[in-house]
Amino acid sequence: MKRKLILSDGTVLIGDAFGGEGEAIGEVIFNTCMTGYQEAISDPTNYGQLITFSYPLIGNYGINRDDFESIQPVIKGVIVKEAAEFPSNWRNNMTIGEFLKLKNIPGIAGIDTRMLTRHIRENGVLKGAICSIAENDEVVLTRLKAVSFPADQVKQVAATKPYPVPGRGKNVVVVDFGLKHGILRELTERGSDVTVVPYNTPAKDILALSPDGVLLSNGPGNPRDVEETTEMIRVIQEKIPLFAIGLGHQLFAITNGCKTTKMAAGHRGSSYPVKDLKTGKIIFTSQNHGYEVEAHSVDHDVLSVTYQSLNGDSIEGLAHQSLPAFSVQFHPEAAPGSEDGKIVFDQFMTMMKEHKGKVEQHG
Repeated sequence: MKRKLILSDGTVLIGDAFGGEGEAIGEVIFNTCMTGYQEAISDPTNYGQLITFSYPLIGNYGINRDDFESIQPVIKGVIVKEAAEFPSNWRNNMTIGEFLKLKNIPGIAGIDTRMLTRHIRENGVLKGAICSIAENDEVVLTRLKAVSFPADQVKQVAATKPYPVPGRGKNVVVVDFGLKHGILRELTERGSDVTVVPYNTPAKDILALSPDGVLLSNGPGNPRDVEETTEMIRVIQEKIPLFAIGLGHQLFAITNGCKTTKMAAGHRGSSYPVKDLKTGKIIFTSQNHGYEVEAHSVDHDVLSVTYQSLNGDSIEGLAHQSLPAFSVQFHPEAAPGSEDGKIVFDQFMTMMKEHKGKVEQHG
């Protein structure tokens, strides 16, 4: 059965249907991962998007129970060149098509995804619709032009109630803006006793949990849509060690006087080179963001830039000049991607230990 992908600039691409039924409208993005499609599909940061995988074969090792980044995927659709129908892997539970059908997420195969990737790079992120071959192009285009994407994306994916992830180490509160399971895995592997709280939890409620440190998670959408959380961040960073990832990084930056802007095409993939400006070392990182911190807006008396992308010079890390607080734009939990960035979790652990030692010394 045929389907088509219609972009808001009038581009029409015809392919083969797989996965769920029905029409899907969303923001068309591209992801350059060769592997890790399951993590990308289940990453809450991709809320409401149609993911184009530029690598030509997707699904060749199937879908398994271990690699999910959330329980319920929140993407709108999947665009691939070829969806593997006979995956080969000892962990395989089902094909990507079977999974998308189970979750009622439409997919379209047979698309020249490398051409589509170039098109997005040249023209910026576009609205798109995956729909039946029988649909009238002009009618779909009219619907596309009328669509406005929601500003409550974080609310749609974040936890609504606190919950524990027990451990016997440092007491870490994770503020959930669209949390990936990989972050919890890295914290628990380091023995942390984690409490996850909703993104709109007041600072006083977080401090009442007596945390050794607070982590601001990744999440979807425009950081300005949840700018009300900056007051909580401002209070927390002055009292407790703070570490922020992805959307959390952008909110940390806004809290400290920076501005953010939407990127033309974004950074989404698993091998983005980033430079540690302190050591000069290059690490490869997993990234998934459509917004970035404006470099000219950084007050260097307040924040220092710690990491910088080698693909476009965007800011990939910040540290407060006088408070125990830092952030990274990339996804250090490496799900999927290189494990180079995991070092920042160790830095967070060290920061909490040192801060606690200072408090006890002066207490």
